[in-house]
Amino acid sequence: MEMKDIRYEPVVDIGKDDALLVVDIQNDFMPAGALPVAQGDMIVRGINAVMKLFNRCGASVVLTQDWHPQGHHSFASAHEGKAPYDPYDAPGLGPVLWPDHCVQGTHGADFHPELDTDMAHAAIRKGYHLLIDSYSGFFENDMKTQTGLEGYLRTRGVRRVFVCGLALDYCVYYTASDAMKTGFEVYIVMDLTRAAGSPGDSISTAIETLASAGVRFVNSPEVRHGG
Repeated sequence: MEMKDIRYEPVVDIGKDDALLVVDIQNDFMPAGALPVAQGDMIVRGINAVMKLFNRCGASVVLTQDWHPQGHHSFASAHEGKAPYDPYDAPGLGPVLWPDHCVQGTHGADFHPELDTDMAHAAIRKGYHLLIDSYSGFFENDMKTQTGLEGYLRTRGVRRVFVCGLALDYCVYYTASDAMKTGFEVYIVMDLTRAAGSPGDSISTAIETLASAGVRFVNSPEVRHGG
């Protein structure tokens, strides 16, 4: 399925049992960062506007943040003779090795300076286990180590989640997929996400898989206050 084939939802009214998940709006994923996503900086202003809307509705806003220790095993630099983007498959790691990025306490791990973090109710850090990567906001890549996000949303009475951020074909994809698996109704806010686009079929594969799983797609102008 290509982007042009997506069926977008009409107006979606939100209320107190909804949550906005803002995925990895961090400096290292911006165009000048260590692991850049093209036009990643272009969605920050729109995300701020949607966070403001969710706040006005009494809904929840949660940020996720990649938070890797030095020498994380998803980094090519942790493996002798390996280069970034080399294929790699190990429990909790892969399918490729990455450049060093979002290292704890560094500028690259910080949220984009224009992201209005004051409007978030919680921030979930992920990927801080040395030997396990984490694309999803819900689970580490071993698919059993939880981040705590599900429990937080349950205690807030959340029924539906709206996912935006970076990148559509990795962390947004896995966050949305795991949200479905844990029983939430899921929307991806498509105009407020951007994709890595590597490998070449990653975007179409992600969209098709999510659509088949029941994830819905919406653009931010159609997300409205439920009144």
